[in-house]
Amino acid sequence: MKIGIAGLGLIGGSMAKSIKSRTSHTVYGIDIDEETMTMAAMSGSIDGPLTDGNISECDLLMAALPPSALIRWAQETAPKISKSTVLVDLCGVKRAICSVIAPLAEQYGFTYIGGHPMAGKETSGFLNADSQLFVGASMILTPDQSSDILTLDKLKTFYLSIGFGTVTFSTPEEHDRIIAYTSQLAHISSSAYVKSPTAQTHMGFSAGSFKDMTRVARLDENMWTELMSANRDNLTLELETFIGHLQEYLDALKADDGQRLCELLRSGRLLKASVGGN
Repeated sequence: MKIGIAGLGLIGGSMAKSIKSRTSHTVYGIDIDEETMTMAAMSGSIDGPLTDGNISECDLLMAALPPSALIRWAQETAPKISKSTVLVDLCGVKRAICSVIAPLAEQYGFTYIGGHPMAGKETSGFLNADSQLFVGASMILTPDQSSDILTLDKLKTFYLSIGFGTVTFSTPEEHDRIIAYTSQLAHISSSAYVKSPTAQTHMGFSAGSFKDMTRVARLDENMWTELMSANRDNLTLELETFIGHLQEYLDALKADDGQRLCELLRSGRLLKASVGGN
């Protein structure tokens, strides 16, 4: 199979490395950064650049770009995509992307499926790309009513073959609603938490809890601003709920109400046990 990847940052680069380390597929890649292209070629992560000349030969195209760049790329590239090609975007929001690319796919006759690999790091760029990044992770796909079952089955087989542990099917609406909580709210919480003046004097007083809470504050603010803005309705609701719960803890502390504080902590512990996760 011939695979093209647009964007060779952390996600696109890791996708290329995962494919080359686990399969015999040919991988073409493109990135606006020339140094990234050089590193990708020298490391064997791609077999060559993705060009106007070979894009129509690709059986699978994946676009790992921020929302605005992804939309521009799709609009410019759609006329060049073969009708036999499947395009999967790897963007962290789905409604804003699917609503633009799905009509392009219908207009030009290729197949489009929204996607989102649930894996990442707090650092970005090809230098941090890792062939192990997706091992055991969930790959989310958001097909619509026009999606072919055989195509979905082939995509599932492909993503499992490069290390993903599960393939989850969703809708763009469900994806964005849940991702506002599981990902975007976590990044806002980390960013706000690290702004305490105490963060500057924590040396010798911090352990795993501090590291866990601050890890994703090392984000790419430009990309995350785009992702959060595109999902602001869902994220606003989650943030308001979170602030409401924080207020309950604050009220209990201000009132020196140890019983209420204990109840709040207990309910959080029990809820954590019921929702699972690490």
